Amino acid sequence: MAKLVFVRHGQSEWNLSNQFTGWVDVDLSEEGVKQAKNAGKLIAEAGIQFDQAYTSVLKRAIKTLDYVLDESDQLWIPVTKSWRLNERHYGALQGQNKAEAAEKFGKEQVHIWRRSYDVLPPLLDANDAGSAAKDRRYVDLDPKAIPGGENLKVTLERVIPFWQDHIAPKLLDNKNVIVAAHGNSLRALTKYIEGISDEDIMNVEIATGQPIVYDIDSDLNVLDKVKLGEDK
Repeated sequence: MAKLVFVRHGQSEWNLSNQFTGWVDVDLSEEGVKQAKNAGKLIAEAGIQFDQAYTSVLKRAIKTLDYVLDESDQLWIPVTKSWRLNERHYGALQGQNKAEAAEKFGKEQVHIWRRSYDVLPPLLDANDAGSAAKDRRYVDLDPKAIPGGENLKVTLERVIPFWQDHIAPKLLDNKNVIVAAHGNSLRALTKYIEGISDEDIMNVEIATGQPIVYDIDSDLNVLDKVKLGEDK
């Protein structure tokens, strides 16, 4: 049996200011740093030791992982960063205040963009100054792989190959794994490993900075799931 731990990054500066973030490389807020450190303390108290860590290429997730590993005295373990674990790309909504977007486009439309499984947000043009196509961290990607916007369905489609090629083999080798990523990339993985329906995944929320611990068997089935620090 292997342990798989998911940690959504601590509160970011744009979480705090209620802006759509997506692939924009926003830092942690002061509260987010506290949340990340507390996640590490909870993992240390639970006595969980990791063999491999995975995170995205966005600093809020990378720093969260660093704080978690530092607080649990595991900074030395191997870390792999991948764009496939990035947050869902919110397209042309990125940077907009969520409340102002609701006033502009209507609450119902913004709710559909945020919560539906397969509806895309307004897309960001590849020539836009904020496009990831202009970001050096994605220079080795096929330009067609760089999204102009994503829904949860598309996010799942890009996350699952990473699961299959990297995370699953470690778990099958009975290694303990931590994934520090984002609300929607982790929701996509949660949907996949728990077999959650397209409809029900819309009601699944992942709290910032709270470790979710899975016990995984030799067939990659979930045997148990615990949220550390949750009030009983």
